Amino acid sequence: MPESVALKEFGPDIWTIDGPKVVAALGFHYPTRMAVIKLSDDRLFIWSAIALTDGVRAEIGAIGEVAFLIAPNSLHHLFISDWKHAYPSARLYAAPGLRDKRKDLVMEDDLDGIHTLPWSEEIDHVLVEGNAITSEVVFFHRKSGTAIFTDLIQQMPVGWFSGWRAIVAKLDLMVGPEPSVPRKFRVAFTDRARARAALKIILAWPTDKVLMAHGTPVERNGQAFLRRAFRWLVN
Repeated sequence: MPESVALKEFGPDIWTIDGPKVVAALGFHYPTRMAVIKLSDDRLFIWSAIALTDGVRAEIGAIGEVAFLIAPNSLHHLFISDWKHAYPSARLYAAPGLRDKRKDLVMEDDLDGIHTLPWSEEIDHVLVEGNAITSEVVFFHRKSGTAIFTDLIQQMPVGWFSGWRAIVAKLDLMVGPEPSVPRKFRVAFTDRARARAALKIILAWPTDKVLMAHGTPVERNGQAFLRRAFRWLVN
């Protein structure tokens, strides 16, 4: 029997699944989350894939056919090869920078924010460039009014880190009353004009909800939340 996993409905035709934690540099560990969007033709859009288990496959199979695998920045790619192997007909799209990092993967296209893509009538996307850590593709699922971020917005649970890592996380704005842009990403924006151009598009979306890979989802008044989260960039 496949193990039980928590497939959570987040809105019309959009679900989330939380996965196991992953360990990054200096021993910092992060929770993982992926989003699943069912398109109008019943094909599935898989954003930021988590570890693929029998339980995850069973849950996904009950919804529809995996058609698109999305690596939204150059940091979120750990499990993508397992998904591509399990769903060989699925088409892989990745943020700029990942193609050079993962030469073992065959990618359909880069998510450069220019091309019209198979899901463009249902999901908008914009490439947030000008950051030395990574470029990130932010998505907007029109049907549910959900903006989807990866690492640009984060919020770790209270007590998630301990010792010196808890101090660093607090200084980095990774913990707080609501999700925010970590300080390291703010400092890493070397071209703020390009970032502001992308943000202008994001703030124009009629966002009601906000999802992120690492943090508590925002389930109402999403546009107002985004204006607070990026106030430092606009000013």
